[in-house]
Amino acid sequence: MSLTIRGSAKARDQPSCNGFFCRMVCLPKCIFGGFSRVMGRRNQYQPSELQLQHPQLLHPPVVPEDWAFLVSFEQQYGTTHPFFYACSFMQALKIAEDEHKLMFVYLHSPEHPFTPSFCSRTLSSELVVQFLDANFVCWGAIADRGEGLQMAATLQPASFPFCAVIAPAAGNNIAVLQQMEGPIDPAELVEILQRTMEEQGSAFGTTVRGREEEHMRATIKEEERIKARAKEQEKLRADRQLREEQDAAYFVALQRDQEKENLRNARAQKPIEASNQTNYQSPRQMHREKQLGKPRQSSSVGEAQYKETITHGKDTQILIRFPGGERREHNFSCTDKILSIYRYIDSLGLPGIANYRLISSFPRRVYSFDQMGMTLKDAGLHPRASLFVELL
Repeated sequence: MSLTIRGSAKARDQPSCNGFFCRMVCLPKCIFGGFSRVMGRRNQYQPSELQLQHPQLLHPPVVPEDWAFLVSFEQQYGTTHPFFYACSFMQALKIAEDEHKLMFVYLHSPEHPFTPSFCSRTLSSELVVQFLDANFVCWGAIADRGEGLQMAATLQPASFPFCAVIAPAAGNNIAVLQQMEGPIDPAELVEILQRTMEEQGSAFGTTVRGREEEHMRATIKEEERIKARAKEQEKLRADRQLREEQDAAYFVALQRDQEKENLRNARAQKPIEASNQTNYQSPRQMHREKQLGKPRQSSSVGEAQYKETITHGKDTQILIRFPGGERREHNFSCTDKILSIYRYIDSLGLPGIANYRLISSFPRRVYSFDQMGMTLKDAGLHPRASLFVELL
């Protein structure tokens, strides 16, 4: 009886990984696509006391497929064994991937002559139990039924007992890092497993970790891309805000310059307006002066000349009220015309008095352009009257 370690890559035309046996195996769809409905720990499935005491009176218990190997092993060899997951192969492989461990697979052949010694001496050894529980995810199956039969067809063991060290791979494949066939003592099994971990771990033991690191790198790269995009958007926002502030400051400065220009123009225009105001004549004034045949003169000269013309008949007293509250009283001859009152008001040269008409308060009567030829007596203003200057 001898142990066969299928580690010769040249003998089987398989690729070599770090000098150790390594081959890729494609899982059948029935294994890859199927998942167990039950997961358990050791000693969870225990036949009832009644079943153990009176087996002849009861029907054989229906054991779930995932529990078949564990129940069969513990009935023959006891409960001291590595921690075998009572689940499907794919579930155990997923657990190994999540825990960053390699997977120890044992195909159990109850009828093989080497099986009892291997199970009782090797798998039940405390050294093997502790080593496997600490470093591997263990999964076992009966080689002639269920998933055990399917895995036996996939791994093609030449002899039993059959053990293999499995690592997950891409797609529907698994990587067989090491497989052992035939009897083997505990120390030798631990030595082979230890060497496989050390030599093959860098190539296949870190596959999951490498995938996680790749995912982490992708996540970091995505975060950096998001941060770069956010930083770019922030820069664009800051540039836009800066442009808006600069435009606002430009328009404020432009408005201030325009106000200063308008103020300078207004200051420069005032002397011109003041000089032109003394020579300004309204259309009404120009028409009246045309009738009189005299151009308008300054207020003092005009008023003095007008007083010189009135030498007789100072028997009509006219009180003139202006919009600003100012009052002027002047004596006219009763034969003077309404035009004389307009000429007197124009001779005063009061600011703001350009286009206007005269109105008597009581009775209210308007003395405008049409009444300028009437005498004061005919107009009812003799011997005393009060007129109001209404601006037009």
